[in-house]
Amino acid sequence: MTFDERAGLCALNRIFGFEPRKGMELLRAAGNAGAVFGRAAGDSGECSGLRPGQLAQLTAAAFDSAAMELEKLEREGIRFIGMGEDGYPETLLDCGDPPLGLYYRGVSPPHEVFGCGPAVSVVGTRDMTGYGRDWCTRIVSAMSAAREKPLVVSGLAIGIDVTAHEAALASGLPTVAVMATGIDRIYPARHRNMGRRIAETEGCALIADFPPGSRAEKVHFLRRNRIIAGLGRAVVMVESRVKGGAMMTARLADSYGRDVFALPGRVDDLNSQGCNLLIKENLAAPVGDLAALMADLGLKMARCTRKADFTSEVRDFYNEEYPEDEASDIVKMATAINGCRGISLENLCGSLGWSFAKVSSLAAILECDGFITVDILQHCSASPSRWAAR
Repeated sequence: MTFDERAGLCALNRIFGFEPRKGMELLRAAGNAGAVFGRAAGDSGECSGLRPGQLAQLTAAAFDSAAMELEKLEREGIRFIGMGEDGYPETLLDCGDPPLGLYYRGVSPPHEVFGCGPAVSVVGTRDMTGYGRDWCTRIVSAMSAAREKPLVVSGLAIGIDVTAHEAALASGLPTVAVMATGIDRIYPARHRNMGRRIAETEGCALIADFPPGSRAEKVHFLRRNRIIAGLGRAVVMVESRVKGGAMMTARLADSYGRDVFALPGRVDDLNSQGCNLLIKENLAAPVGDLAALMADLGLKMARCTRKADFTSEVRDFYNEEYPEDEASDIVKMATAINGCRGISLENLCGSLGWSFAKVSSLAAILECDGFITVDILQHCSASPSRWAAR
């Protein structure tokens, strides 16, 4: 893509960010983005039914301003990926209202981030509970055991979003944060360090379709959520009230033809009522068994040949997949579970001397690979249907 074409798309995105269909209509009529700004004003207005204020912005000055913006961003290590350019996420093109371009910040080229594996969007409430935090971590950790590592997409918000990003980085998965601000602003401010970590980690990136300098505004989040919904092959909603951004994202994903999954919760828990509602409406499949969820997401898990000894089976399986110290911890935990059927995650923390986050993450990996089962009360047992207990 030429610089002029990219600059034209950038200018169109600044004008039609909230109405990308109008920008795409202009592109089809003009043939390319640069030509839009060279057409007669009457021609542009006639072909797309633009409002006077929009028509007045289709000027050479708008194009020049966008070109200068791109030059400035490139000096700062930020780029603009125009629709149709190599590296623009193909999944967004399946949606009816894809952004005309994306501002991108990351150390890896965009085509490597968006083209190397399936993407799964993980969303949920800002008012996260311990139940939501635990399951979000377990779900993302389970994805890390897949043969083809998925890209975890979320919105860098407080609660489930940032937990999904943290779990992805901790599990060695790539993650992308879709921002509701300009690419030069991290919102909320408390997540600046997380934003930097994502931008500086290979395979990860920050993206936005808002011009630099844009602040967080309520209307921006719906526009941001459509990108989260469109990027993933599926959306997993962990916790949500009946009204909220996660519900909007899930419904948008359904309208785009994406698979939607929701974590069920207590009927009297406000933070689970949105998930329960989507399941009731048959818009989302319930999340329960992690191995089944991974299969539904199309994530093929590694397999191994069964041995008579449970501990040896676990050791041989994970020695090939993880560094020695991590594999050793997984074996310790599996052995503890096999020796005490029905032990809770909390009791495992005490017996092993580990944090709940670590125990929960390792339990998710073992459960996903079929070595253990974890019931709704978080009691763990070696899986009798697949592995021989001592």
